Amino acid sequence: MLVPLAATPYKLFDLDRFFLPKELVLHVCAALCAALCLARRDAASPDRPTRTAPGATWVDLALIGYLALSLASTLTAPNPWLATRALAITLSGAALFWTARHLAGRGLGDTVVGAAGAACALAAAMTLLQAYGVETEYFSLNRAPGGTFGNRNFVAHLAAVGGPLLVFTVLRARSALPMLGAAAGLVATAAALVLSRSRGAYLATAASMVPLVLGAWRAARLPGAAFPAGRALLVAAALGAGAAGAVTLPNTLEWKSDNPYLESVKGVVDYKSGSGRGRLKQYTNSVRMTVAHPLLGVGAGNWPVRYPRYAPAGDPSLGDDGMTSNPWPSSDWVAVLSERGPVALAALGAVFLGLALWAHAAVWRGRSAEGAMAGGVLGAALAAAVVVGTFDAVLLLAAPAFVVWTALGALAGLSGAADDARRVVAAPRPVRRLGALAVALVLLASALRTVGQAVAMALFSTGRAPQIAMAARLDPGSFRVRVREAELAARRGRCTEVRTHAGAAHDLFPEAGAPRRLLAACGTGTRRRSR
Repeated sequence: MLVPLAATPYKLFDLDRFFLPKELVLHVCAALCAALCLARRDAASPDRPTRTAPGATWVDLALIGYLALSLASTLTAPNPWLATRALAITLSGAALFWTARHLAGRGLGDTVVGAAGAACALAAAMTLLQAYGVETEYFSLNRAPGGTFGNRNFVAHLAAVGGPLLVFTVLRARSALPMLGAAAGLVATAAALVLSRSRGAYLATAASMVPLVLGAWRAARLPGAAFPAGRALLVAAALGAGAAGAVTLPNTLEWKSDNPYLESVKGVVDYKSGSGRGRLKQYTNSVRMTVAHPLLGVGAGNWPVRYPRYAPAGDPSLGDDGMTSNPWPSSDWVAVLSERGPVALAALGAVFLGLALWAHAAVWRGRSAEGAMAGGVLGAALAAAVVVGTFDAVLLLAAPAFVVWTALGALAGLSGAADDARRVVAAPRPVRRLGALAVALVLLASALRTVGQAVAMALFSTGRAPQIAMAARLDPGSFRVRVREAELAARRGRCTEVRTHAGAAHDLFPEAGAPRRLLAACGTGTRRRSR
């Protein structure tokens, strides 16, 4: 629940200072979940009843296939540091999905969904603090109000996914305290969503309303329905208060437009200008990358390494000096397609399709109000995740991956559709234990590496040569640190060290200009690879 608060103050790393701490929390939690699975008991007992049936469904097999293809893509990636980092986030998300589904079968689904919604509300609260004047080193002025995420769009994505989760908690809470807490979270998420001006999040919210309303309508007509009219009114009041407050209360945001929020709504489907046109160009060039690497893509997490080769001059996705403006494409699905290949995208699509079918079955063929409501919220969370993932990076990042996969797993378990699904295969217990052990060890190693990267950021930020040298040893995959090491060596005339560090930086990002210039100054050239 506290993953949105994880951030560091090292402003030289204006993205990683927000992302790396969240990745650490993600990997530690997922590793613990995998370790706990080693002691999992399959059979129900009087003291610990369970609804979870043994064996894997075809949704599980599709997710396993996606993980296997992601691993294969990682092994072929030109930049293994970026690849293993991306793979770890994917693996952590899968571990949380299966764990949350199992916990829902043990009667803890409401608690898990409530915690996921609370994380989204906490992220929104940090955004509101920045929007209304709170200043701290843990916020970024770029793309404000992003709070502890550094970018308002990232918070808006969580708000779009978290809204249905908070509605679920308001309607199903067994006592007043969690009900009122979730209602307060709805106020914060609605306000943050409006203030973000994220058109993708606006579309996602609209798309999620359909399954959410259908699930609530269907649940009210089934046995066990217990949704008092007062709770529905509380949901409506919370959403209205958040939106109205965001529009009317004065804030510190300096929008250039006289009516910024209306302007964002009007431009929600604009693809002929601005960021919409830039996305279409980026998608087209990313498809060219896929055509050139049709089997496993260019490597998990390696989109920024390869993209400059396929982008013409003046492409809005390109930044300075042969680098991309962002370290990921503006779409989860384009990222999977270009980095991991069409088959991996099909496998991930099968996972989401299977979850959508489970949601549909729970709403329309379910026999209980609990299952129908959970199915509706599952469909709403899926719709929101698919839409925001179409317009920006969501599952590629630690915090939204944490929330989305956890919520989907818990809701799938609560809906009952996962239990009714046919089991395709049942792996022997030793095989499952070995798999859980392997996942736990890999994620623990990823967490330790993330700690090393965070310490390297702190050392690098001092600006002193000995500390920067230590940072290079702790994080040898950091392009920024490698280039800085080469620059310091060049100032001292140590061409041997320049070749070592600039050569390593060139291997990480072959299209970048800084390593080429440093190597050329020492009389060492680099051979440019052909397209």
